[in-house]
Amino acid sequence: MAATFSSPSTVVRLGSATSFSSPPNKTCLSSGFLKSSVRGRNPLRLAGACGGKFTCFERDWLRRDFNVIGFGLIGWIAPSSIPAINGKSLTGLLFESIGTELAHFTTPPPLTSQFWLWLVLWHLGLFITLTFGQIGFKGRTEDYF
Repeated sequence: MAATFSSPSTVVRLGSATSFSSPPNKTCLSSGFLKSSVRGRNPLRLAGACGGKFTCFERDWLRRDFNVIGFGLIGWIAPSSIPAINGKSLTGLLFESIGTELAHFTTPPPLTSQFWLWLVLWHLGLFITLTFGQIGFKGRTEDYF
């Protein structure tokens, strides 16, 4: 059973009605009950309602800032140079183990060497200090706290 329509057909999709007799880029709303009153929450559009202040870092937040690197390096070398491990500092133990391993330069350090422990601990502390320094310095300059 075939049906024919004398008027142009209308397709309703996602709250809008598009007529095939009108140009394809023209869209008109069919009725109020099809359009949702709840809009998607875009954090960038909501910032205007909160006084225009965004709650996220800028797009280029990872830019190199030599203040952060300098203060972070000083902020890690100072406490890691305190003699707290059997009268020796972490930095001193790392440099001592580097010297020991350089004594037999052509062979790599074995996995049981203390060099790996001091290397990992020293660099882990440095990276944590630099990360917190980046967060703190950028948060302070961009008025997060």
